[in-house]
Amino acid sequence: MRSYQPDLTPPWKRSAPAPEVPAEPDLVVEEAVSGFCGAVIRCEKTAQGPTVTLEDRFGKHRAFPMEPRGFLLEGKVVTLVRPSGGGPVRPARTASGSVAVPGARARVARAGRIYVEGRHDAELVERVWGDDLRIEGVVVEYLEGVDDLPAVVREFAPGPDARLGVLVDHLVPGSKESRIAAQVTGADVLVVGHPYIDVWEAVKPSSVGIPGWPSVPRGQDWKTGVCRALGWPENTGAAWQHILSRIGSYKDLEPQLLGRVEELIDFVTLPE
Repeated sequence: MRSYQPDLTPPWKRSAPAPEVPAEPDLVVEEAVSGFCGAVIRCEKTAQGPTVTLEDRFGKHRAFPMEPRGFLLEGKVVTLVRPSGGGPVRPARTASGSVAVPGARARVARAGRIYVEGRHDAELVERVWGDDLRIEGVVVEYLEGVDDLPAVVREFAPGPDARLGVLVDHLVPGSKESRIAAQVTGADVLVVGHPYIDVWEAVKPSSVGIPGWPSVPRGQDWKTGVCRALGWPENTGAAWQHILSRIGSYKDLEPQLLGRVEELIDFVTLPE
């Protein structure tokens, strides 16, 4: 009798086997059916078979069966398999606390922008949120002073497809900053700020190795007064570089700043 192979599909119609890829920590894949994209955070055995849980950049979790040809890796179909260790995995994080995307290319810049008042503020935003901003294609511009904001908004001409977010210092009720912010805020412009006199204060004192930020008398340059009170050389540029070097992640910053920056990123990136 003639013997037959179990699979009677003609060879030219058979799908080529997809490469098997271990579901290692930080691996970013796309589930082929739903299009959900995220980083692997754990693999588990279930009664229905092994599953992999993915976490997207907004922290949303979804579990998927590890079926053959079930995922896309860099646009190519793959089969995820449990890593050799077999245990739960956790993704690496960016300095802002988001899921890191190893090897990700920067996105083409969006029309929307974030303006940040002060050079030190801009450097701090880059240090903590730089990886996230590059992936999202958000450009951060330096705003020299809040007095320039109305002219900047007019020139930028924000719209639904080009939103403008602005971060300013010392945005408290009744201040000059709050009055200027009210002039320009609208559907496509969001102005937020922290309550501190300077962004230095948004860094937790414990991260810098001091008991607290000193009180500086009115009429005295705040940064210079801080240096004097702490016994630092009166070189504010060098003092800032020292402070910046002690910032490793969002954990070194006060919540009043963290929330405002995240709010701006969401404003300029979330779809209508």
